[in-house]
Amino acid sequence: MFSKMGKYKACGIFSQGHCVLIAITISSIILTLKHTMSKSKEDVCKIITRLTIIMCILEAIKVIYSISQNSLYNVNTYLPLYYCSISLYAGLLSSFGKGKLKRVGDVFLATGSIIGGAIFIIYPSTSLVYYPAFHFFSIHSFLFHGIMVYLGILVNKTKYIELKKDDIKYFASLVGVMCCVAFFINNIFDSNLMFISQNFSIVPIEFLYKVTNGSFWFSLIMSLGQMTIPFYLTYYILKLKDGNNL
Repeated sequence: MFSKMGKYKACGIFSQGHCVLIAITISSIILTLKHTMSKSKEDVCKIITRLTIIMCILEAIKVIYSISQNSLYNVNTYLPLYYCSISLYAGLLSSFGKGKLKRVGDVFLATGSIIGGAIFIIYPSTSLVYYPAFHFFSIHSFLFHGIMVYLGILVNKTKYIELKKDDIKYFASLVGVMCCVAFFINNIFDSNLMFISQNFSIVPIEFLYKVTNGSFWFSLIMSLGQMTIPFYLTYYILKLKDGNNL
């Protein structure tokens, strides 16, 4: 469960173990949604708070584990400064923030969480390529991203917030701050937080990195993409589904 990376054969992507984890995660999301879809806004708020606390605890365990297995200077392995990590901060803002700060958290949960969580579940390139299926790191990753998807769907289905087109300013501001912090740390530690400073073996990122020759344009485009695409993709899908005017 807590073995070092490489001690056992990695599960791999689209393997039998990966399919099992997908099935468990999707089944859990559906089952949980079935029992919470009729909850009031007050109850949804409590659910967000409780799950955010659980996610923070799991992330703290992951950080401790990663540092013990690697190095304090290898920030790529433990700092929660990736796109999906923003769900932690969004959950805290949604749970304990007021006014615009709460709106920032709610908007990210309603949009960015679904896209980020779903992509990882389908293509877990930072866990199953290094660890067995039922390693702590793998289970943590699927639980974490499963919660992301669940909260995103719950917030939208229960109409916890009414998403508006100009909410992009809240979404982009949160992701933009994360990108700026990540860029600063990447320059110090030669890391690749938020995947904005170095190549990564996923086709869109790798292609963009080669086209831009890994220049500042790569960082800028990657940042702007993460600040806009997930929001607009979710927003327009929701509007088309509801048959509302765009």
